[in-house]
Amino acid sequence: MAASPSTARAINDRLALRLLQREGPLTAGRLKQLTGLSRPTVADLVERLTAAGLVAVVGEAGEQRRGPNAKLYGIVAGRAHLAALDVRTEGVAVVVSDLVGEVLAEASVPITGEAGTGPAVERAVALVERTVKEAGADRLHTVGIGAPGLIDPASGALRDSTGLPEWHRHLVDALQERLPEARVSVENETNLAALAEQRDGAAGDRDTFVLLWLGHGTGAAVILDGALRRGASGGTGEIGFLPVPGTDGLPSATDCAGGFHSLVGAAAVAELAAEHGLMTAAAADPAAEAVRAAAREAGPASAGARFLDALADRIVVGVASVVALLDPGCVVLGGEVGQAGGEALASRVRDRLTVVSPLPTEVRASALGGGAVLRGALLTARDRAQDELFGSPVPWCSDPAG
Repeated sequence: MAASPSTARAINDRLALRLLQREGPLTAGRLKQLTGLSRPTVADLVERLTAAGLVAVVGEAGEQRRGPNAKLYGIVAGRAHLAALDVRTEGVAVVVSDLVGEVLAEASVPITGEAGTGPAVERAVALVERTVKEAGADRLHTVGIGAPGLIDPASGALRDSTGLPEWHRHLVDALQERLPEARVSVENETNLAALAEQRDGAAGDRDTFVLLWLGHGTGAAVILDGALRRGASGGTGEIGFLPVPGTDGLPSATDCAGGFHSLVGAAAVAELAAEHGLMTAAAADPAAEAVRAAAREAGPASAGARFLDALADRIVVGVASVVALLDPGCVVLGGEVGQAGGEALASRVRDRLTVVSPLPTEVRASALGGGAVLRGALLTARDRAQDELFGSPVPWCSDPAG
């Protein structure tokens, strides 16, 4: 069935906006080439988008060219402002950007467990407000939050999880109260890291892959056929609870001690590094720093090489389980430890995986590391804001920006 004129206009407008997002400022002539639309149709959509305050003339294509086709049209970046938060057990980081994702201000603050729930929430909210002011924004359109723990698939709320600070669960409500015009949402940190690696990092060529987060926490994010899979209760990827050999016992419903986390969590990695004489006591993140140092100096018979070998022996236990269940074809080692190990660690895990699994699987190091969560939160906030401002996507309309 043919689209109605209004639907066709909406499709064309969204197509043009997505091209401007992906390619940057374009002339009307270039929009005509990329969209395949007629010159009058392009002229009409440019006029509509300019009147809506979404597009403006930002320059000219060449000094010698004049006329309508020489004008460069770009998205009005200041049409909306966005914030992204990376909420950790020990603090929070925030970035504020414009509508096209250009970072305007960023900041972070430590928050200790002794602060108490109310003061901790206030400190995090105040950080967001200060950063928004520093960015020169009047208000926020969308706020994306990445946090550890399970997200209730029905309500979108962060579920109560043993071992995580209580202030995490109160932060979303507090931000929504203080920023009533903003759309505030929260997503599991590992899921956001995977989305960032797919868009801007190590999995840019993959529609199906698993990101294994190796840091203070242990988790996995599953992307199948281009879609993030959360599971019935939001718990897909809680690999820290996976029962594995080599631990002192089994995990429980409230504690992942005895699970895969006991082998590859930051505390376990730091302990393994100490056994190999590689600990740096003064480091802010001893586990990641020890892995980074080992990767730099991993000569064939060095202590660093032996440490990375032992760590890869542990990591492959979890990776092999994921591969056996999902056959993702690619596993990205993310988090602070995954990024610190780089190719030196990824290649060791890859070699061991070929021995224990019959399924061909690439093992790659993260390209974004600890910054992946914040990047993923910003990307999702930008997508939500653009979907609303540009018009809801039409299911059967091809989106050139992905």
